[in-house]
Amino acid sequence: MTWQDFTALLALATAMSFSPGPNTTLSTALAANGGLPRAMRFVVAVPVGWTLLLGLCAAGTGALVMAAPSLRWAIKAFGIAYLLWLAWKLSGSATMRQADGKQLHVSFRQGVMLQFVNIKAWLLALTLVGTWIAGQPDALMRFAIVAPVMLVYAFTSNFAYALAGSLLRNWLAHGQRLLWFNRAMAAVLVLTAWWMASV
Repeated sequence: MTWQDFTALLALATAMSFSPGPNTTLSTALAANGGLPRAMRFVVAVPVGWTLLLGLCAAGTGALVMAAPSLRWAIKAFGIAYLLWLAWKLSGSATMRQADGKQLHVSFRQGVMLQFVNIKAWLLALTLVGTWIAGQPDALMRFAIVAPVMLVYAFTSNFAYALAGSLLRNWLAHGQRLLWFNRAMAAVLVLTAWWMASV
């Protein structure tokens, strides 16, 4: 891989990883509601699940999904339904007591599986495979470069969003601030679900 290819990879990774999406929104919301330690399960699950997804796409599964409209729609439908369910759960947390009572809870396994129904994750994985890995004579070596880079970016971006959410926690504990924050985060998830439906 040339340095130009690597620089382009870093630029795409930065733009895609740090832009708002279901992962970063949930990282922020989980940390704001339950604290950074509780959010870390999800923060770690994202890069694990995403790296598995990238591996499947590199092995040819991504092309199979894109070639089968019914399978693609099933993934999208499940992802949209899950995001809407999370938005509903999140919008109901009005106090830290409700949040501490695990009104909003995403396990490590759920965080990993969310990557497989996240159309943004699929599009990024397919772009990376199609641009930097597939058809290259050194495809395995390129995968060995791309996967760790994206794993680090996935962890760093979600940790940064979770840290921001945890820093807001004390401020959100007063009055109706947490309720409106959670409703705003829920609205972002709903908008993401709407975007997924239109892609």
